[in-house]
Amino acid sequence: MNAAPADQIRLLDVQDLDVRLQQLAHKRRSLPEHAEIESLTKDHTQLRDLLVAAQTEESDTAREQTKAEQDVDQVRQRAARDQQRLDSGAVTSPKDLENLQREIASLAKRQGDLEDIVLEVMERIESVQERVRELTDRVSSVQSKIDDATARRDAALEEIDGEVATVTKEREVIAGTVPADLLKLYDKLREQQGGIGAAKLYQRTCQGCRQELSITDFNDVRAAAPDTVVRCENCRRILVRTAESGL
Repeated sequence: MNAAPADQIRLLDVQDLDVRLQQLAHKRRSLPEHAEIESLTKDHTQLRDLLVAAQTEESDTAREQTKAEQDVDQVRQRAARDQQRLDSGAVTSPKDLENLQREIASLAKRQGDLEDIVLEVMERIESVQERVRELTDRVSSVQSKIDDATARRDAALEEIDGEVATVTKEREVIAGTVPADLLKLYDKLREQQGGIGAAKLYQRTCQGCRQELSITDFNDVRAAAPDTVVRCENCRRILVRTAESGL
């Protein structure tokens, strides 16, 4: 394949821009905010699960408290009715009076037991409510950190994408001046060789594979016509000759 020396040198400009695009793609993938957001999101999910569990416990305990208070109220009302009957003098039979007094005493004990249960439930609900408040604050704090990291990531991505658009446009302009067959070969080699399809020959060394050419290969390159597209015998990339090649 033949191509004017100037076209071959412009291929190095295309290569430089392609390398820059690779660097920008890597930078885009490797932004520290990606890992930060992933870690924070994991923490947020765990905290949300704990919060939901605490809120469920709070709701269950509140229902338990309501039920216990209703039980106390029922016993209190029944005891009040019995006491009213006792105080009214309507019950005159000694046996009935004894039974009524015994029931009042039993209800008083039952009421005391139920009130103890209410107090115990109230202590538990206070504890779980404090837990809900704590977890709510922690969830909110982590969400704020996620929002901050997301804003920083988006700003960085916007900057990178802006540069990508600029470099891509510049590449299109320069690549448009390179002969189609030469550009096709370059793109094929670039795909095969890890993103580097053309390299400068600098002081007998291929800048693509960093290998020094043998005397024989170097003499072959030196003897080649200026418009001959030469390849590195080590890596097979397009080898571009410049004033710094030492020929």
